[in-house]
Amino acid sequence: MNQALQELGEYVEGSIPGSVNRIIQDHDELILFSTSQGIIPLLTFLRDDANCFFKILSDICGVDYPDREKRFEVVYNLLSLRHNHRVRVKVACNENDFIPSAASVFSAASWFEREAYDLFGIMFSDHPDMRRLLTDYGFDGHPLRKDFPLSGHIQVRYDEAEKRVVREPVKLTQAFRSFDFLSPWEGADYVFPGDEKADADGE
Repeated sequence: MNQALQELGEYVEGSIPGSVNRIIQDHDELILFSTSQGIIPLLTFLRDDANCFFKILSDICGVDYPDREKRFEVVYNLLSLRHNHRVRVKVACNENDFIPSAASVFSAASWFEREAYDLFGIMFSDHPDMRRLLTDYGFDGHPLRKDFPLSGHIQVRYDEAEKRVVREPVKLTQAFRSFDFLSPWEGADYVFPGDEKADADGE
């Protein structure tokens, strides 16, 4: 355990009571667990306090844990160049919960939050422009959720006959194939495709 990081976590927890639920360390990085009500005061404190000065928001990402009571985690990664520290802040939320937008604290948060909304369906209140960022207009679902089908729901392709881009349901058609699972060194008891010209004597 890094004593300096532990002291920093306890300092932050004591400075803004109610905003930090739990403090842990993982791979020499401080992780603070907060709530949706406490996240904005916590991020503001981490940015402005002289002992913190986490001026750079490196990333905001979502994590999906379908088996948990609160399915999603919003993870904020912050960097302090002055103190050469990184801190990770986590907030748990449900599918229909709103997390306050951090765009008023870090301008970089706007696009990160749009990405989390687009890919996970995590919603942020008071966001200046809460639209999808990476998927197509009218996309059905959120592709980084664990229950999203790998094939998706629709496919977009250029139709040569219609001379335009068309959207249609995904069709995965595959011819039936039979597998024998034999070792290639043991040999098969049938003729491989393309070997029909060879006779049984190998001439």
